[in-house]
Amino acid sequence: MRGTTLASVVCLVAMAASAGLAGQAAADGQQPVFRSGARTVALYVTVTDEAKRLVPNLTRDDFEIYDNKKLVDITLFDNEIRPITVSVMLDTSASMTLALDLLKAAAEQFVIRLLPDDRAKVGAFNDKIQLLPGGPFIGDRDELIAILKNELQFGNPTRLWDAVGYSLEELQGIDGRRVVLVFTDGDDTGSQTGRGNVLKQAQQQETMVYAIGLQSDYFNGQYRVRTKPDRGLKGLAEETGGGYFELKKTSELSSTFTRVAQELHSQYLMGFSPEVLDGKEHKIEVRVKQPGMNVRARRSYIASAEAIGGPGRP
Repeated sequence: MRGTTLASVVCLVAMAASAGLAGQAAADGQQPVFRSGARTVALYVTVTDEAKRLVPNLTRDDFEIYDNKKLVDITLFDNEIRPITVSVMLDTSASMTLALDLLKAAAEQFVIRLLPDDRAKVGAFNDKIQLLPGGPFIGDRDELIAILKNELQFGNPTRLWDAVGYSLEELQGIDGRRVVLVFTDGDDTGSQTGRGNVLKQAQQQETMVYAIGLQSDYFNGQYRVRTKPDRGLKGLAEETGGGYFELKKTSELSSTFTRVAQELHSQYLMGFSPEVLDGKEHKIEVRVKQPGMNVRARRSYIASAEAIGGPGRP
């Protein structure tokens, strides 16, 4: 199933379900019942154990999904590796001057681990938003690494939320799994948009946000400054089903970017058909029946035909 889009997966599931209903109906001497226009709320789910190791070998029966605290049937399940389209955005404001080479090397570890069907853009943000290449997302890892090494620029201040919002705009309309991977070592100090708008945009587009934050210490020309990642990043990642990693040492950068790549290629795809389309925001909870497991998935969806779409929705 490598390389297929979520839309095709949903269609295949619908066809299989229809075939199963038809076969059962024939056995019972009844006319088959077909449900056209079935709508699926799709979730990408990460599971780790108590030691924070990835758990990639669970089955459908190991999971439960709750829609507004009500248990629902899992109508879509797949744990094969699926392609990603990812925007990698790196904070290159003044506080990162001494650590930029380490950051580039760490991001390179992420790019190296992209699979042949994955697509990406890489960029930087400071007082400007820089996302390269300017055209389609690409799968050429050598080209992406060259961009990381040679074309990212410094500046001040830090337009964190603008950078995430710009990445979401670039990902809009792309089929399959969409991801923003953002790195920063400080607060937003110059965006025109806010965290709330970015969160709403990510939820509407069903795009995961992964965030890596670094506590850094640098000299600003007058005195030493201790920075800490924006507090809104953790919540943004959790609400969209991504991951948040806060680091205290630059030496942890490489292993963390590598970990994100591993997670993105170890996720479960599952979904359910909502019982009501009331146009309201519904809370989602995914649970694993086995004890000691930690689960991450997006936490809400809008129960409307426009927001969910039918089998053709990516």
